[in-house]
Amino acid sequence: MKKKIEILAPAKDLFHGMAAINSGADAVYIGAPLYGARSNATNSIEDVAALVQYAHLYHAQVFVVINTILYDNELENCRKMIYQLYDIGVDALIVQDMAIMEMQLPPIVIHASTQANNRDADKIKFLKDAGIKRVVLARELNLHQIKEISSASDVELEFFVTGALCVSFSGNCYMSVANGERSANRGSCAQNCRLPYNLIDGNGDTLIKNSHLLSIKDFDVSDQIPNLVEAGVVSFKIEGRLKDVVYVKNNVSYLRQKLDSFLEGSDKYTKASSGKCTFTFDSALNKSFNRGYTDYFVNGRDASIGSWESPKSKGQYIGKLIKTIGNAYQIENGELLNNGDGLCFINEENEAEGIYVNKAENGMAYPNVFKEIKDGTFIYRNNDAAFIKLVEREDSAVRKIGTTLLLTENETGFELIVTDEDGYVSMVKLEAPKEETKTGLSMEDNIKTQLAKTGFTPYTSDEINVMFTKNWFMPISKINEMRRTAFEQLSEIRLANYHREEYQIVKTSHPYPETKLDFMYNVANKTARKFYERHGVTEIEQAFELQWEPGKSRVMTTKYCIKYELGKCPIHQKATMGEKLKEPLVLKQGELEYKLKFNCKPCEMEIWEKDAEFEIEEY
Repeated sequence: MKKKIEILAPAKDLFHGMAAINSGADAVYIGAPLYGARSNATNSIEDVAALVQYAHLYHAQVFVVINTILYDNELENCRKMIYQLYDIGVDALIVQDMAIMEMQLPPIVIHASTQANNRDADKIKFLKDAGIKRVVLARELNLHQIKEISSASDVELEFFVTGALCVSFSGNCYMSVANGERSANRGSCAQNCRLPYNLIDGNGDTLIKNSHLLSIKDFDVSDQIPNLVEAGVVSFKIEGRLKDVVYVKNNVSYLRQKLDSFLEGSDKYTKASSGKCTFTFDSALNKSFNRGYTDYFVNGRDASIGSWESPKSKGQYIGKLIKTIGNAYQIENGELLNNGDGLCFINEENEAEGIYVNKAENGMAYPNVFKEIKDGTFIYRNNDAAFIKLVEREDSAVRKIGTTLLLTENETGFELIVTDEDGYVSMVKLEAPKEETKTGLSMEDNIKTQLAKTGFTPYTSDEINVMFTKNWFMPISKINEMRRTAFEQLSEIRLANYHREEYQIVKTSHPYPETKLDFMYNVANKTARKFYERHGVTEIEQAFELQWEPGKSRVMTTKYCIKYELGKCPIHQKATMGEKLKEPLVLKQGELEYKLKFNCKPCEMEIWEKDAEFEIEEY
């Protein structure tokens, strides 16, 4: 049996979820009314139910995100909501807080969010043995580590493939809490990592001014899909539950075509849902919101990943500024530009600036506000007006399920049999006297024309056969009525026969790989504490939100390294790094101040508040 490979798309709401399905998503993930890590992307039970109905028609799945940490007074509301989600047919929950594993739940499948620190083979095997059916892997993993995890356990593996990157290990960022009591783990990240900072060395000298030193490029490992599948990944996740519909359609359609190309002719893998998509636009990741792209650490630490000039979208590279003529710019490949486009460039102060194109004509761009730009400056388009207009059209991405139709006769009249690509059959009978056509000629061509009119249904008529013993006459209205009824019936049959996997969590007591847990395990309630204690954990530190000590806390752990970005890594760049930096390095932004600690053995960087004390390791 072939293994199903899935594209998993973000859904801000019902509209975005349906757009993702139409663009080829095999599954979508969407926020519930409460407890999702995007507080601006919540949805009513009714809207989630409508998305479930729409997705299941294509045998696509709907996962609901409940991935905040929970407080004791929220647990019962959360449990009740989970029952509602189960009742409306949701396929799985994506959770961080292990309190959910302790609840009396319906038999609903549980996935472990990337915020559950899924980067260690032993811990992932533990989660699988506890009843977790899928883990969302940490984005910092490389191919070798993913293979190792896959070999250790047969749990399903999900991995991000495109979208924004959280600079910290997922779930290990506490900058928001420390600076304004907005918890990222409670759905309210303030994105302190996207602010501009000064970098100051241990001598008090400013090395870099006003640069976005914690802002990193966006993720794209779409060219690694074959390697990731062979490593054990079955689901490719697109980040972006706050992104617009153009981003969703563009990213999903791009990956649909990329994955279909890989799956074509494979004897090991197949797509995870039904239907075939057609598009009126040419998808390209650089036409969506992006800060430039990186493969992060999938192939090891081998290139700069910072996006220091700006945390905003850079977009698609157009060309260099050739020269300024009057109040217009002559740009390489300027014929690609359209009225209303947004352009981005890096000025001489190494800061990102933007302009809008009022008029694009004969390779010249006339801006809404003229700015002095140096000849040779790279020009990017971060708002493609024509592309956006095209993709926003409802019919820009259409998904249809293939069918074959057979119209034949029986003793009392006629019957239409519709068989879809998954083998489901809908049959409609018409009781009517059989009379030959007055001309004696066959109606077959006319009948086929009517049966092919699938219109706004989710079906295409790929093959139509008419098997009559004589040239029977059929009214066009009856042919159309039979077609409509058959397809309506087919949708009902598909939904009635949709198989939702169910799994009843059974409490276990197998040992957790560690006996001591620090605050990064985000234990914020008594029930989660009980879960870990039953599995042999003896010391459990409270979640950061419950025990933050102002001025002295570690607020981030990250695989990203400012030393590496500066060419000063004593491990990877020893031969070329030159003089060592004087530590501690400090990030300063207004009143905010952080010290950087570099742990070179695990190849990680830590960010601490200004009053923290720690030893500087020498390498």
